Amino acid sequence: MAETKAPWCPVTATVEVIGGRWKPTILFQLKDRPRRFNELRRLVPGITQRMLTLQLRALEQDGIVSRKVHDTIPPHVEYSFTKKGLSLGPILDAMEEWGDANRPRKRGRAEAR
Repeated sequence: MAETKAPWCPVTATVEVIGGRWKPTILFQLKDRPRRFNELRRLVPGITQRMLTLQLRALEQDGIVSRKVHDTIPPHVEYSFTKKGLSLGPILDAMEEWGDANRPRKRGRAEAR
C-alpha cells in the first residue's frame, strides 16, 4: 500500500516547535527577559525538573532558546530567546491577548447544574 504524504503546512511546522503542554508556557515566561532554571520551575506550575530540562533542550535544539552558563560559584544557568526565538514574540503576544479575551468564566453553583 502506497503511503501518501500530506503537503507541507506552515502551521504544523510551528506547532511542532512550540506546541505541547509545556513549551508555550515556558516561552511565555522567557518572552520579556532571560530566566534562570529554578525561576522557570517556579513560574511553570506542575512541571517536573526533568520535563523542564527536556523541553528547554528541545527548544535549544530548534534554535529558539539559548542556554548560558555563568561562571560563578555556585554556577547558574540562564535561558533566553535567540534571534529566531524573538521572532515568536508576535505569536506569543497574540496568544496572550486571545487568552485574556477568552478567559473561562467561573460558573456559579446554579449555572453548573
